[in-house]
Amino acid sequence: MSAPTTSSTSSISPSPGVAAADQDRFARLLDAADRVAAELRGTAAERDRANETPRAEVELLRSADLLQVQEPLEYGGSGLSYGQASIITRRIARGDTSIAHLLGYHYAQTRVAQLFGTPEQADALSRKNAEQKLFWGGIQNPRGGSDLVLTRDGDGFRLNGSRTFASGATLADHLSVTATLDGELVFISLPAGKDGFNPLDDWDNIGQRLTDSGGIELNDVRIEASEVLGTEPFVGGVPSAYQTLVTPHWQLAFVNFYIGTAEGAIDEALEWVKANARAWESSGVDRASDDPYILETVGEIVAEVRAAALLADRAGEALDRALAVGPELTDEQRAEAAIAIYEAKYLTTKVALDATSRLFEIQGARATTAAYGFDRHWRNVRTHTVHDPVAYKAREVGDWELNRRAPEFSLYR
Repeated sequence: MSAPTTSSTSSISPSPGVAAADQDRFARLLDAADRVAAELRGTAAERDRANETPRAEVELLRSADLLQVQEPLEYGGSGLSYGQASIITRRIARGDTSIAHLLGYHYAQTRVAQLFGTPEQADALSRKNAEQKLFWGGIQNPRGGSDLVLTRDGDGFRLNGSRTFASGATLADHLSVTATLDGELVFISLPAGKDGFNPLDDWDNIGQRLTDSGGIELNDVRIEASEVLGTEPFVGGVPSAYQTLVTPHWQLAFVNFYIGTAEGAIDEALEWVKANARAWESSGVDRASDDPYILETVGEIVAEVRAAALLADRAGEALDRALAVGPELTDEQRAEAAIAIYEAKYLTTKVALDATSRLFEIQGARATTAAYGFDRHWRNVRTHTVHDPVAYKAREVGDWELNRRAPEFSLYR
C-alpha cells in the first residue's frame, strides 16, 4: 500500500539557517512516519472495531525510532524541535488518528520536564528517553473524577484520587501526571507500574477507540521527592510565561492530528472514487471522477484542508520560536505563540469535521458499508474535538485581537 500523499504543504522545504544534515534527518523521519501510517491505515478499520489495547501499534512506533525524536543527537535522539515532531504526529494521523493521538500526547508529555523540572531532572529524563525509547502516557486531564492530591509522607509523598480520562496510561513505560499539593498545581514524572495504580479499562467511546484513554484510580501511590518536577517546596511560586507553554504544546498536538485525519480521509476517499464510484445517471459523464459536482466538492475540501495545514505549520513555527527564547520569554511573546496555535485549533477543528463528513458525498452510498470503516475519521475527530469547546478558542483569539487580553494560563489555555 502506498503512503498517504495528500498534504504536500507539510513542510520539509529547507529552512533558513538549518543545516542540510538536519533537514535530511527530518526528511528521513517523515518518510518513516509515512511508512508507519501506511501500515496502520491498512488495518485501521478492523482494529477500530476490535477496540483492543494498542500495544502492537506502540511497538511499531518504537521500532521506527519515532518515540525519541526530540532528544539530542548525542543522547541517541534526532534533535527535532517540537514543531517538527508535531508534523510527524500529523503524518501518523493520516493512517490512524488514535495512534497519532497517543504519539502527540507522548511528544508533549516528554517536554514537561524541560519546562518545570530542574536542569538535572530534564537532562536525566532526556537521556533515558533516548536510550530506552520510552513511551509516555499521561494522567493530566483536569476535569472528571476527584482531584489527584499529593500529600507528604516522610521524605516523599502519597498520591490519591482518580481521573476519568488518561491516554496511554496503561501502556506507558513512563507517566506524566498533574496533581495538587497544598492546593497548587504540580507536575510529576514517574515510571509506570507502581503499586496503587489501578486502570479501570472502561474506554468505549464512539471514536479514538485505540487511545487507551480509560479512567484511572490511584490509591496511596508512593511518589519520591525526585519524581516531583522542580525543587522544594514545589509550590508557592507563579509559573513563568515560558513554563505556561505547556498548554500550547498539547493544543498543537490536537491541531496536527485533526488535520492529519482530514488528509488521510481525503486520500481514502479519492482512492474509493477512482476504483468504485459510479457516475450519476443525469451527470452526462461516464466516470464518477468526471462528475462536475464531485470535482467541485473535492476542490473545496482539498483547498480548505491545505489552507488549514499551512496554518498548523505556522502554529508550530510560532511555538518553536517561543521555546527558543527560553525562560526569558515575555507574557506577550507567550500570548502570540498561544494565539497562533488557537487560531489553528479553531480552523482545523472546523475543517476536519467538515471534510470527514462531506467526503461521503463524493463516495456514494456504498461507501457507508460498515466493513470499510470510513466513518471512523469523523467519529475520531468528533470525539476529540469536544475535549475542550472550540468556541472558547475563537473567543480567546478575538479577545487578543480586539482587547489585547491574553489567555489566562490553565491546562486548557
